[in-house]
Amino acid sequence: MSLALAAELNGYPGPRHVLELGEQLRLTNQQRAGVQRLFDDMTAEVLRLGEELISQEAALDRLFARRVVTPSSLDSATAAIGATQARLRKTHLRYHLLTSELLTAAQMQRYSELRGYADEDAGLQHRPQH
Repeated sequence: MSLALAAELNGYPGPRHVLELGEQLRLTNQQRAGVQRLFDDMTAEVLRLGEELISQEAALDRLFARRVVTPSSLDSATAAIGATQARLRKTHLRYHLLTSELLTAAQMQRYSELRGYADEDAGLQHRPQH
């Protein structure tokens, strides 16, 4: 599941894809630099959260492997994992929101067209088949 699918399908582009489509979107140097900063910041945040999530999943696995899991420890471990997953998703979505603030309406529309989320002729939004 894409962590930012809700944003992506509803017109909030992510920094990675904006950078990839920079030429077609006709990004200015200032826009490109701003989106690159967002991408770099996002990458640092999600890597840290991903490492935290992997560690939490390993700890949960160890509870079962050592046969020391209890209802209480299971609740704590899964709650921590869920909270980290939520922070990871929120991070991705937040950077889509921030990226959209750097683009013009025309660039946003073109992005949707290039990604296959909008009908280029009619301007109608649709969702691609996954």
